[in-house]
Amino acid sequence: QGTPSDTRPYDDKLMRLSEILGAVHYLRELCGANDGQLWRDRMKELMDTEGSSALRRARLTRSFNNGYRSYSRTYNTCSASAQTAVNRFLAEGAEIASNLAKTAP
Repeated sequence: QGTPSDTRPYDDKLMRLSEILGAVHYLRELCGANDGQLWRDRMKELMDTEGSSALRRARLTRSFNNGYRSYSRTYNTCSASAQTAVNRFLAEGAEIASNLAKTAP
């Protein structure tokens, strides 16, 4: 998980947000959204803000990649189910980001 000085009380939510960004990056690309690197860039912003150590950056990257990979194994074509997943992830990610912003020091 990380050393005590390397963890934050909100890390579980942060890792979930990273995972969502990875899943959305894959699914939006699959469904032809033409977002380019938008979601990867959002992840980079998150890393720039929260990746205060190599360990934290590695954990964030692993979460993003897990989200991307798990959905690349599940979906190989854009389906109604994939679109529904994107919409749910966007809503969940927005809620997590909003809650994190409210609790930020």
